Amino acid sequence: MFQLSTLVSSGKKRKRIGRGGSRGGTSGKGHKGQKARTGHHGEGLGFEGGQMPLIRRLPKRGFKNTLFEANYSIVNLEQLEQLFQSGQEVTKESLEERGIVIGKKSHKGDKGFKLKILANGLLTKKLIVHADAASQAAIEAIEKAGGKIHLTKES
Repeated sequence: MFQLSTLVSSGKKRKRIGRGGSRGGTSGKGHKGQKARTGHHGEGLGFEGGQMPLIRRLPKRGFKNTLFEANYSIVNLEQLEQLFQSGQEVTKESLEERGIVIGKKSHKGDKGFKLKILANGLLTKKLIVHADAASQAAIEAIEKAGGKIHLTKES
């Protein structure tokens, strides 16, 4: 039967330094300073002992396009060949249902990702494709197979 008085420790006991006793006055923490104080758990990345950190001393320059870049999900012709029957419509929604593209959120807060069709693989089925962009070779391959491609206008 379990009793609190008969429990045995499951591991080695942690050494608790900084509390006086047999280790002397400083108890293994050196003399004074931030690291000798109670509650010290490291200074964090880039900390330079109170000196102005390098990342804050250097000038900030340049431009980052991450707020404005378009997030394209790429789909190849071989994937369309495997997943769709002849005469079907290919849209973002139909590709999401089949698990080919995952709806990424854009930084701009609009509906999400943009769809781009690339000409990797062979297409023999007549498909109606709705996409935001496509390579010239992909457009030619879709039209050669007897299908149509509708590209959305960029605004």
